[in-house]
Amino acid sequence: MTVRAYIDQGVGHIELDRPEAINALTLEMIRELTRILDDYAADDQIKSVELRGLGERGFCAGADVRQLRDMVLAGEDPGVFFEAEYSLDRKVLTYPKAHTTHIHGITMGGGMGISVHSGTRVVSPDAKLAMPETKIGLFPDVLMSWHLAWMPFEIGTHLGLTGNSFNAADALWLKLADSCDGEPPVGALAAQSEWIAQCYGGAETVGEIIGRLEQHADPQARQTAADLRARCPLSLAVTLEALRRARAIRTLASQLDQDLSVAKALAVKPDFAEGVRAQLVDRDRQPKWSHERVEDVSRDEVLACFANA
Repeated sequence: MTVRAYIDQGVGHIELDRPEAINALTLEMIRELTRILDDYAADDQIKSVELRGLGERGFCAGADVRQLRDMVLAGEDPGVFFEAEYSLDRKVLTYPKAHTTHIHGITMGGGMGISVHSGTRVVSPDAKLAMPETKIGLFPDVLMSWHLAWMPFEIGTHLGLTGNSFNAADALWLKLADSCDGEPPVGALAAQSEWIAQCYGGAETVGEIIGRLEQHADPQARQTAADLRARCPLSLAVTLEALRRARAIRTLASQLDQDLSVAKALAVKPDFAEGVRAQLVDRDRQPKWSHERVEDVSRDEVLACFANA
């Protein structure tokens, strides 16, 4: 059993119980979470819901992209996975009862989708949050593009493109968490906001961003340029487009429509299977992307990923 549920004194508890995989969400877990939330919503005896992830390593490492990769390689429709996942995210976002998620340790990707959109987000001092999809040929989805797009100082663009992690203090500052259940560490992103804003602000392409980073005096900026060169070029170009488009999207429901269209398009590209292979299957960290550089990605390729958005 990878999802546990019990009721205690009017509180419906849900626990992710797949600690060996940092509670990565399989399709079966997503469907079970949806069922439990529906049951709790319909039960008048339940006044509130608490969601936790078991195990010391983290709340949830995200969607089980290895399972998703297997589906793609078997010729199955990845849309089945994304539709179930995003439906769950929508349910969390619009849940009719008080809903608290406890975020600890590694919380990434799909784990952000089921936590950040809760009514109350309690983060632990050890939390390590990220949207690392550009490392595996995808893009920051599960409604997170919308949040990233509206962050101050272009910090969301930086986090979305690099996939870099941030801590509990940063999460509180960025309004992705409401409180900390201990003393949070010192945040890092506010101190980096000046060079981030200078390098990302107003840029029309990822190539332009990288060029600014490479020429910046701050060594953190130059290291970021090198980091971006290692990310999936197609994912980088699509992510920047998604973030810029998100600024014109007024409802999170509309953001889900865009996320679903783009996720379906990217998941069937060779880069996704290759990115998961390099990061999580063979773990050689040497992906062979379909483009050498982000400058090689054509505008038509990017727009094709949004054709059905």
